[in-house]
This record gives sequence, C-alpha cells and structure tokens, in this order.
Amino acid sequence: MSGTSWPLRRSFLWTLPHAYGRKRSVGSPILQSLRNPCRLASNTTHAARHGRNNSWKPSRRLVIGLTAAGAGTGLVLYTDSGKFIYGATTRTARVVYTLIQCINDYRKTLKQKADHELAVYDDLLKACHKRCAQRTLTAMEKNGSIFIKLGQHLSSLNYLLPSEWCDTFVPLQDHCPVSPFESIRTMVEHDTGQQFTEVFQDFEKVPLGAASLAQVHLAQDKRSGRTVAVKVQHPSLDSWAPLDLALTKFTFAQLKRAFPDYDLTWLSNEMAISLPQELDFALEGENALRARDFFKDVQGIPLIIPDVLWAKRRILVMEYVTGHRPDDLDYLDKNNISRDEVSATLARIFNTMIFARGAPLHCDPHGGNIAVKVNPSRSAPHNFDIILYDHGLYRTIPTDMQRNYAKLWLAVLDADEDNMRKYAKETANISDEDFPLFASAITGRDYRAVTSNVKNTPRSLEEKQAMSDALGEGLLQQLVHLLGKVPRIILLILKTNDLTRSLDTNLHTRQGPMRSFLILARYAAQTVFDEQVELLRKSGALLWPPRHAATLFVAWIHFTRVRLKLGLYEWYLHTRGLLGLENAAPALGA
Repeated sequence: MSGTSWPLRRSFLWTLPHAYGRKRSVGSPILQSLRNPCRLASNTTHAARHGRNNSWKPSRRLVIGLTAAGAGTGLVLYTDSGKFIYGATTRTARVVYTLIQCINDYRKTLKQKADHELAVYDDLLKACHKRCAQRTLTAMEKNGSIFIKLGQHLSSLNYLLPSEWCDTFVPLQDHCPVSPFESIRTMVEHDTGQQFTEVFQDFEKVPLGAASLAQVHLAQDKRSGRTVAVKVQHPSLDSWAPLDLALTKFTFAQLKRAFPDYDLTWLSNEMAISLPQELDFALEGENALRARDFFKDVQGIPLIIPDVLWAKRRILVMEYVTGHRPDDLDYLDKNNISRDEVSATLARIFNTMIFARGAPLHCDPHGGNIAVKVNPSRSAPHNFDIILYDHGLYRTIPTDMQRNYAKLWLAVLDADEDNMRKYAKETANISDEDFPLFASAITGRDYRAVTSNVKNTPRSLEEKQAMSDALGEGLLQQLVHLLGKVPRIILLILKTNDLTRSLDTNLHTRQGPMRSFLILARYAAQTVFDEQVELLRKSGALLWPPRHAATLFVAWIHFTRVRLKLGLYEWYLHTRGLLGLENAAPALGA
C-alpha cells in the first residue's frame, strides 16, 4: 500500500539511447510539435495552403453514441437512480468535450508558425501544452475514480510527454481520495454479510494511508483478535470503473486517429488487463500467499511479506507489519542500516523473481510498496528486513523467456553485441532496427555504453545529454512503435527493472553500478547453468558420454567465474568498510 503520497515513478525510457545508423523522421504532427516545432509548423502550413483541413472532428455518431452509452449504462444498471444516470452522462461528456478542445487547440496553434518567429511560436506551443494539460487535469480531478491512477502514471511519462503535461499532473501523486468511514462500513457489511462489529472488534476510522484504488485502516480482527491492516477498495469504483475504462480506451483511440504515429493505445490496452486484477483483492491475497510461500525457502534474503488472514474481492485483511520507505535516508542512517546492503538486497529479491523458475514477479515495486525495518537481532550491515506490500499485479515469466532473457543479460555484461541481438530477438522478437533502442530500454544506458562495458562505467552527465538529444532524432516515434509491439510480459519486466533502478538511485548508494550488475549476472548465470544441467539429464547422464562432461565443465566454469567476481567485489567493499574507508562514490549522474 503506497501511503498518502504516491512517489513519482521514473520510467526505464526516461533516458534513451543515442541514435545509430540513418536518422528517421518523426511523421506525426504531435511528435514534431514536441521535438521539432519548426518542421511541424512548416508541414502544417503546407497542408493548409493545399486546401487540407487540419481541424480534427470526431464522428458525430461516435460522440453521440458514447454519450448515450454512458447514460444507457446507468439506465441499465441503476434504473431507479437518476443521480447515477446523470453522473454517467456528465463524466462521459466531460471526457469527450476535453478531448475535442485539446486536439483542436493543438491544430490551431500549429497553424500559427508562419506568422511568428521561432522563439515566439515555441512559447505559443508551450502555452498550448499547458492549457491542454490543465483542461485534462480538471477533467480527471472531477471524474476521479481510475482517472486519478491514469493521471499519476502519465505524470511519469516524461520520455513521451512535454514537461508542461508531466508537471501539471504531478499534484495527482498526492491527490489520493479518502472514502468516508460510513461508506466503508456499508461495503464491509454488504461484502461479508455480517454486521461491522461482528467482523472487526476495533477499527480506526482515519486511514493509515490512501491511494487511487484503496485505503488502509488499522483494526483488530474479531475472529482472531489480531491487530491487522485492512485494505479496503474505494466503494465508488464498482460503479464507475467499467465506464471509465471504456472512456480511457476511447480517448487513446481518438488520439491515434488524430495523430496516427503517436499510438499510445497500448497504455489503455494494458490498463484494461491489469486494472481488473488490481481491483480483485481476493486475487491479491492469493498472490501474497504464493510469494510468501516461495520466498520462505530462499536463503539469505531478509524479506517479509505480511500474512493474509482473509480476503474478499474488495477487502483484504493482513498482518500488520510496518517500516519506513527505502528513500527515508534519515531512518537508515539513524539505525546504522547500510544503503548499499539495502540496494543489494532489493537487487537479489527482484532478480530472484525474474530468473528463478516458477517465481512470482511483483510488477509494481515502487517506493510506496516497499519498506525497510530495522532488525536488532542481526548485526550491521545486515540489521534490517525488507517488507513488500501491494501484491495485486503479478506475473509468472515462462521458463523459455527467463532463459533467453538471462542469456541476453550475460551478453550485455560481456559486451557481446552479436549475442545481444540474437537473444533480444528470441526474448521479445526485437529486430536489428529496433535493437539499439531495446538495449537501452533494458539497461537505462546509452547504446554506446551498452556495447562497451556497461557494468564498469557510471552514467555521466554527457551520456545523459546524448540520450536526451537522441529524442530529437526520430527515436520518440520508434519508442512508441516499440512499446506497442513487444509482449506484455516484457513491458512488465522492463517496468520492474526501471522501478528497481529508481529505488537504487533514491538510496544514493556509493558502490557504483558494478555490484548491481554482478548480482544480476549471478542470477542470469545460474539460470543458464541450470538449463545446461537439465538438457544433459534429458539426453542421458551428466558425465557420460565424455562430451556431456565437457559441456557441464564449461558451463560450471562460466557460472563460477561470475560468482567469484561478485564474491571478490563484495569482499573488497566489506574490507574497506572494516578499515573505515569510504567506498568511492560513482561519477556524477550515475
């Protein structure tokens, strides 16, 4: 549960690769307005001079039909509720009206290029961004429901949206609605079929924290007498979520219709799949118990997943375990908790989820879903536990994909470009044309760093600037295209990679990138070694015929080499700590 404030999530693609090969033009008006307003306005003016109408107008049947659908949904579901019918019609009309205003505002602004100097026009375009973002923010705040969650996500898409949009949506990170206690009481009684006092002996009316979909209360479970954390869904979501998902899909479809090269329908498609899962707290309870059961047998990882007492679709009752956010550096320092060890432990947890066979993958590991708790029973630097919350969105990575992904990462760490390309294709069907962008997506690094020695070179300010400049060379269009065609499970893996990198950055560790990459390499090498052993067993015996023994020996040498590198590096860090020496800080911008 994320608490009262959702952290700003940095995307894995907020930094992009330096372009290689021929440059690609950005075909859509909206893309050119973001990165090359001069070229865009020229194209727009040319179209106007040749009689083409750039003003976007939605189909009248579409607008009327969708508005009627909103009213019809209310009529069918709540024939006795005029208030609901009015609400459905109002929120539908609000979305459609805002969409029309924004698209036509962009069209009108783009036509003004010929009448103004570039600097003046650039200011006009930024003002248009701001106006449209503000209109959209107002509509989202008025509609509430899943629009708040959508806005929170959009605020982090600074690799796709102008800063005026992202900055305008930032307040939604703290705009988490709190449902009144009476509505919570009514929902609990409805969903359990019992009186509220028969379910909870004590219940704090003021929530411990709130998010866009739910809020958490401290309570005492009547049946067990235990102090528990009760996660309850906002009751209004049941009424509005189906309609709001349809409106979200409609919005992105119309944006694609207006600007064909700026296709973000993959966002609404993924939301349509993931949101129903996130709204099913019974499923979340099952995910939590499954992850808890998996990690109880994993040695050396101090992970706490709160136990689940019971769950309904909109209610989740859990063991109450609390800690501090991983970016609460004052808490870590005050309790002599090593930031480097917290970072390394997080790396081990999520690499286990990605590479271990049959492991459940937590797909939303942002700072609000993770806590650090001091554990006085262990000595420094291992005197802490990691607590993992919010298990609504989980996936299990297919074994073949795990193995190819492991080989891809080993190729990256060895700067073996041929194998990088090979396993990128086998993992996510990435073409040679898209490979540089994909390589930077999984590493968060410039493509030149990926093909040299990514694990030993911190990300410099020059690399950041090169990656930012690459956005103006047509890569934004390629990025939108790439994200629209990779398998959904790859999108979630990349999202997990990105969020864990963000956690590491916020910890301000002093160990540089090498340790994290070596930890990843250790898990990837284990995955490849286990595959070799399995193949040898299937084809006979491990040590006979002799070629089996040779194959096993080569695989063992490769795996041992990676483990030895990691062990030596961690010993080096530990020795410096014992001597009172600071580990060298990574270069600025790492």
